[in-house]
Amino acid sequence: MKESVVYQEILERRKREEALSLTLRQLMRRIGEVTPQLQAQIQNLTTAQIEELGVALLDFRDASDLIIWLQNN
Repeated sequence: MKESVVYQEILERRKREEALSLTLRQLMRRIGEVTPQLQAQIQNLTTAQIEELGVALLDFRDASDLIIWLQNN
């Protein structure tokens, strides 16, 4: 069962949702409100990119840092 494609897809989806939720919460705490437009861009990132953003946001000072990061990634 754990080796099935469907099971693996479910696990990957759950991992992505958890990473997205955590990253958005961290961003809000770090830089304040994240606009719907920025949230949409973040939601279109891959799981790996979301995880990279989760590390990069530790150095953010404001929303402009997020915008620059999104443009470069």
